[in-house]
Amino acid sequence: MGKIIVTGASGHLGTAAIRHLLDLGVQAGDIVGIVRDTAKGVALAELGVELRTGDYDDAASLPAAFEGGEKLLFVSASSMDNTLRIRQHATVVEAARNAGIKHIVYTSFAFPEKMTLGLENVHLATEYMIRTTGAAYTFLRNGFYLDMLANEGTSAVAAAGTVISAAPTGKLNYVTRDNLARAAAVVLTQEGHENRTYELTASEPFSYDEYAAALAEVSGKPVVHKALPAPEAVSAMAAAGVPEGAAGFLVHVVDAAIEKGEFSNPSNDLVDLLGDAYTPLKAALEAVIKD
Repeated sequence: MGKIIVTGASGHLGTAAIRHLLDLGVQAGDIVGIVRDTAKGVALAELGVELRTGDYDDAASLPAAFEGGEKLLFVSASSMDNTLRIRQHATVVEAARNAGIKHIVYTSFAFPEKMTLGLENVHLATEYMIRTTGAAYTFLRNGFYLDMLANEGTSAVAAAGTVISAAPTGKLNYVTRDNLARAAAVVLTQEGHENRTYELTASEPFSYDEYAAALAEVSGKPVVHKALPAPEAVSAMAAAGVPEGAAGFLVHVVDAAIEKGEFSNPSNDLVDLLGDAYTPLKAALEAVIKD
């Protein structure tokens, strides 16, 4: 049996996927983590995972990186330049084909046909490229990370008592990054997922009002959602410490799409893949809220 190759292995998603592979019984010697800098993969190497260098911008680095691989977890590139990302992805897909990878598991984007953010074009293009290789595929159409709303800073939001957005009624189908990593590991270790597409979003999308209510319940503090006009929402987020560029993206791009209903699509695929390991909103908040 060939090895399981994981790209972006030193990133949050890639590292978590490898840890879940180990948890599901894959031997460390059967996993290869692809990193740009091996110094950033020390923790994985200490677990017995083989590290190889590979760079989406360096096609010459990928044949050796993919050598001997049977399955590939292809973690999508992180560049904000969508045209560049497509070129990077084409480099990876071609290298995977040439290396004889039999099954490509790709981290795509949830419900791309219904989205207008621009990201959907990258992922749909990549899905079509993968189909051209003749290899088996699984498209993990990942939702946005619930970690954006459930993290080390969430206690401070609860203490402040106000959740700011520019989406008064829209729904969010966010899920945890760790759940998405677990789903990738499940697909890589089970049969029957070949040539399948999974929409990995929340089974019960929630509004910012519902998020604030859950945060209040978990923290024991009064928390309300305050929907503001976009310019005011950006200013409020910036005043709370969010970098202005990030605040602008969250408000003018993400919240605008939320309010249009683009993040409201539910799916049971993640629940079906994970079973009891699925983490709903309240549980995600309980994991990060400090008394």
